[in-house]
Amino acid sequence: MRIAISTSVIQRGKSGVGQYVLALVRALLTRPGDHQLALFVLEEDLPLFDFAAGRAEIITVPERFRPALRNIFWHQTVLPSLLRQLHIDVLHVPSYRRLLGRSPCATVGTIHDLAPFHVRAKYDAARMFYGRVVVKHLARRQDEIIAISTNTARDIERFFGIPTHRQNIIPNGIDHSRFHPGPRDTAKTDAARRWNLDAPFFLFISRLEHPAKNHIRLIEAFHRFKSQTGSDWLLALGGSDWHGAEVIRDAAARSTFAKDIRFLGFVDDASLPTLYRAADTMVYPSLFEGFGLPPIEAMACGCPVLSSTRGALAEVVANAADTLDPEDVSDIASGLHRMASSESQRESWRQVGLKNAQRFDWSANADQVLAVYRSALARRTKGG
Repeated sequence: MRIAISTSVIQRGKSGVGQYVLALVRALLTRPGDHQLALFVLEEDLPLFDFAAGRAEIITVPERFRPALRNIFWHQTVLPSLLRQLHIDVLHVPSYRRLLGRSPCATVGTIHDLAPFHVRAKYDAARMFYGRVVVKHLARRQDEIIAISTNTARDIERFFGIPTHRQNIIPNGIDHSRFHPGPRDTAKTDAARRWNLDAPFFLFISRLEHPAKNHIRLIEAFHRFKSQTGSDWLLALGGSDWHGAEVIRDAAARSTFAKDIRFLGFVDDASLPTLYRAADTMVYPSLFEGFGLPPIEAMACGCPVLSSTRGALAEVVANAADTLDPEDVSDIASGLHRMASSESQRESWRQVGLKNAQRFDWSANADQVLAVYRSALARRTKGG
């Protein structure tokens, strides 16, 4: 079975979808079977897939097709011909934004979330229309759909009319060889040296996206927490600039406690586990998530978590995190105070978090994805 994966939506590896694609490819390369993997990769993304060299066929996509409209055009007009030429049996498009309307082979689409239906003004008007209207028709044309959470599957049924029994719910995994507890003193020393995090700190890992990731309310809550307690805790915001980043940076700059709010920029894969181990609490106030990997990664590294339960976060963090109302600044501030004021409470959340993180593993999930590929091929063969 020849399987192709379109990787052009990974946003240089600096997004949740990017982490999903890279982790899935790594896991698929370790799975036994008669499958062969082909990857369509944009020119400047090729170094991200060095680990697959010699183990998968890599087809370079010209860099001029990176912009969204050109990339959609490439998927709908150029990619079908390439699939035919390469004798691909199954194409996996790991984002609803690039699902094919017509394909010469079986198709599998991963839908991470339907945020355009939940978060007003998440994208500009054109992308909101594409996500709400166009994708609905494209999704119905796929041979198989993967939803990364039960919450997303329910949304797909509600908004796209695809019953949950016609979907495959396969949660994201984490790489436990990377995300695991380690020496905390060493991590603390490293965080102080590399990021100037020389005091206890709250950590929020997410691209700087306003309003969806809710940085503004978190900054306001941190201000209240500091004003009320006089605490020396810091707030570390790790993530690359995205839509609305300037609003977030401006809000931080206007805070009385601006010097205690640290922008770390994009944190590379190798450094992320160290940062989680050094953090005293991961806070995740997102307004909506189709899954939410950072809280689970933090848990796996032994970091206690304070999280929103919006979207799929409730099923992902389960009962292993303290929770907050992401639209209530006072409630977020109270959560910060609870975590900062009690080492025993943080230790309790640390222990249940470690246990919860064991539910998510890429090796097991990759086997389920391979089963979906086989099902898609059988469906297309039978239909043809």
